[in-house]
Amino acid sequence: MVIVVNKPYGVLSQFNKNPDYPDQKTLQDIGLPLEFQPVGRLDLDSEGLLLLSDEKEFENALLNPKRGHKRSYLVQVDGSPNQEAIKLLRGGGLEIRGHKTKKCRVRVLENAPKLPERVLAIDAVQAKRSSWMLMELTEGKNRQVRKMTAKAGFPTLRLVRVKIGSLELKGLAPAEWRMLSEEERKLVFQK
Repeated sequence: MVIVVNKPYGVLSQFNKNPDYPDQKTLQDIGLPLEFQPVGRLDLDSEGLLLLSDEKEFENALLNPKRGHKRSYLVQVDGSPNQEAIKLLRGGGLEIRGHKTKKCRVRVLENAPKLPERVLAIDAVQAKRSSWMLMELTEGKNRQVRKMTAKAGFPTLRLVRVKIGSLELKGLAPAEWRMLSEEERKLVFQK
């Protein structure tokens, strides 16, 4: 079975506690079943669509880098990216920890998306001068979107994954989850 959860800000994408930070929230704290494991990750500071499964085949199929499944993110950045920055992000070849990024889709949004308030709000001054982008990647290295926008000169303030393949995060408030239907499972692998 496969679960979709709207992972809130400040929750680790794991069940086990970090002994150095015993008060840190994990997936267990939002009531997810322990027999499921995250398929991929969202870092502590990121929010949105996270899949969990108890099926090793599903996990292997989704995480296989040769498949290059699409992931879409709403990204709030500090400042207003210019065409040069957008071209840099789209073009691939940004070096991040010895890895060169692949080409991706990037679009600056005219209006801020309607999202639930984050537990720890973005600084009001930063929020006022910020912009939102939609980024679609086919790879998922550790903190890749954040590193890409920082290299382009526009650090990420908020990051929300809204789509994996053709499966969209809809109808789930932060910390809510549900089982995927068979039709929705197929959407995960559609481009």
